[in-house]
Amino acid sequence: MAKITQAYRNFDLKRAAFLPGAAALLALTTSAEKLVVDGVIDTDGTPLQSDPIRLSPSMPEMNPNHFAWVCLPDLAGRRAIFQSIVENNKSAKLAQYLICNSSSALEPAALDFLHNCRPIGPLLATRRLAKQAGHFWPENPTCLSWLDHHPPRSVVYVAFGSFTLLDPAQFRELALGLELTGLPFLCVVRSDITCHVSEAYPAGFEDRVRSRGKIVDWAPQQEVLAHPAVACFVTHCGWNSSVESVSSGVPVVCWPYFADQFLNETYIVDHWGVGVRLEKGGNGIIGREEIKGKVEMVLGDGGYKERVMELQEKTLASSVVGGSSHKNLCDFVDWIKED
Repeated sequence: MAKITQAYRNFDLKRAAFLPGAAALLALTTSAEKLVVDGVIDTDGTPLQSDPIRLSPSMPEMNPNHFAWVCLPDLAGRRAIFQSIVENNKSAKLAQYLICNSSSALEPAALDFLHNCRPIGPLLATRRLAKQAGHFWPENPTCLSWLDHHPPRSVVYVAFGSFTLLDPAQFRELALGLELTGLPFLCVVRSDITCHVSEAYPAGFEDRVRSRGKIVDWAPQQEVLAHPAVACFVTHCGWNSSVESVSSGVPVVCWPYFADQFLNETYIVDHWGVGVRLEKGGNGIIGREEIKGKVEMVLGDGGYKERVMELQEKTLASSVVGGSSHKNLCDFVDWIKED
C-alpha cells in the first residue's frame, strides 16, 4: 500500500473511485471494522447477532444475516469476500474523489453518513445509445414490438438479472403465479436460471399462456421499463434494476436473491414505499398465490404508482442541467481538467 501511495505521488496522478451500487452499501462495507468492534460480526464477517441495525437513525434497517458478504454458505468463501472488503476499504482511502450511481432524492441519509461520496445518478443510457451498452446476454428486441400491442399499464415484467438461480420447484411456482394473475406478462428466462429449463415449466403452461405471455432469454431492460405498457416489475432488486425502475416510474415486486439485493429491497419497500416484498412459505418456496397476491397489491389502490412517479420526478430532476447530480458530475469533470 505504501509503495502504491508513493507511486501516485511520484507521477502526480489524480485518484478517483466510482461506486456502481447503492451509497448505503458503501456505508455498510466501510463500517465493517466497526461492526467487528461492536460485536455485530466476527473477524471473518460472520454475523454474531440477528437483530437489525442502523448505521444512522435515518438509514435503512440492515439485517446482519443479509449483509452483502454473507451470501455465500461456506465459511471460506465468506471469509475471502470479507477480507477483500477490508482491503478495499484501505485502497478507497487513496481516492481523492468518490462518485456513485445514486442521487440525493434516493439516498439522502446514506450520503450524509459518507460525507465524501458525491452522487452523479441516475446513470441511464439515452435511447440513442441504449442498444450499444454492454450486456452479459444477447437481447431479444422482439419484446418491444410485443409490448406495443398492449394497453398502458397492463403487462407484468419479470427479470432476475444475470446471476439469480431458481430451484425447479420455485421456477414452477413462478410460472403458475404469473398464470394465476390473468395478466399479460413479459418474462426473462435465462437458459441457466434453473436446471433443465426447457423441461421445468408446468405441464401445458406454455400452451395455456401463449396468447398473453412473452418469454425471452434477455431483454433491453431500460427500454422495456420505459414502455407505457409495463405495469409493474418483478425483480431481484439489483441496484441498476432498482434505479431503472424508479427512473421509469414502475412499481416493484421484490424478489432479492443475494448480496446487496436485500438492502435494496429495504429501500424499495420501507423507505421509498414503491414496492412490496414476497414472503416464503414454510417450505422455503414463494408460492403461486403469494406471487399473484403481491402483483395484485402493487397494482391496486395502495398508492404505489403515485409514490414511484413522485420519486421518479425527484430522481430525474437531479440529473438534468441545474440538478444536484448534474452539478456533481460537472464539478468532477472540472476537477479532472485542473492542472
